[in-house]
Parts: sequence; C-alpha cells; structure tokens
Amino acid sequence: MNSITIYTDGSSRGNPGPGGYGALLMSGPHKKELSKGFRLTTNNRMELMAVIAGLEAIKKHDIPITIYSDSQYVVNSISKGWLDTWIKTNFKGDKKNPDLWRKYYQLSRPFNIKMVWVKGHADNPYNNRCDELATAAADGKELGIDEGYEMK
Repeated sequence: MNSITIYTDGSSRGNPGPGGYGALLMSGPHKKELSKGFRLTTNNRMELMAVIAGLEAIKKHDIPITIYSDSQYVVNSISKGWLDTWIKTNFKGDKKNPDLWRKYYQLSRPFNIKMVWVKGHADNPYNNRCDELATAAADGKELGIDEGYEMK
C-alpha cells in the first residue's frame, strides 16, 4: 500500500510579521513542494497553514499519511487530543487560531494521519528544505493576506 509523507514548516519575520509556510509531499518517487507568503501573520499560524496546504494537495483519502512538523504546538494539539476538546468546547478560553484549526479538523476527517515531531534546524534535510521554502516565502515580494489573522 502506498503512503504519503508530508514535511512542513512555518516562519515569520517578527511574531507577528511577514510569514510563510513550506511543505514537501512525498509518495514513492513523487515529490511536490508547496509554499506561500503572507504580509502579516504569526509563526504558529504558518506552522498550521503548512499542514493544511499539504492536506489540501492530496486527492485520495484512502492512503496513510505521516506528517512531520517541528512545531510542538501543532503536533501536540493533534496527537494529544487538545484539538478535539477545543472543537467540542467551541474554542472556549480564547484559544488561538480557531479558523485554521477548524479548517484542519474538517480536512483531516477522511484521512488516516500520524503526526511526528522533528527537531527543527537540525540534520533532517526534508525539514530543512521546508524551512528554506517557508523563509523564502516570508521574504517574497508578493505576499498574500492572512485574513484569519488580519480580520479578527
């Protein structure tokens, strides 16, 4: 059975500040890189946006997915069930980034996802590539609007 591996990273220049995400999708011999920059956002939003972008790029739902992230915020929120609680309580207590968490939650439903934390800025070439994609996107000239952040 095939599987899909996704490496993700987010970056922001200042927190908040210009930011970007990078994602690397791999399945067998196939690789796809994704990135996008935003004019005003936060690091945690970009970490989560990278995961969302990776899932949005997958068209088949019956393939196991392993997502690697250097964000403990993202990995723990999903793996430790915090997100399930936030959804049930409608993000009571002013939890951050409910727009993106709801989007992830809906996207993730049809998938079999395993989250794995990796040490950032270390010796993992795939994580390092995502960092390069994210920082290049944050430093780019054509930055999008993170409406969930700017319009809140």
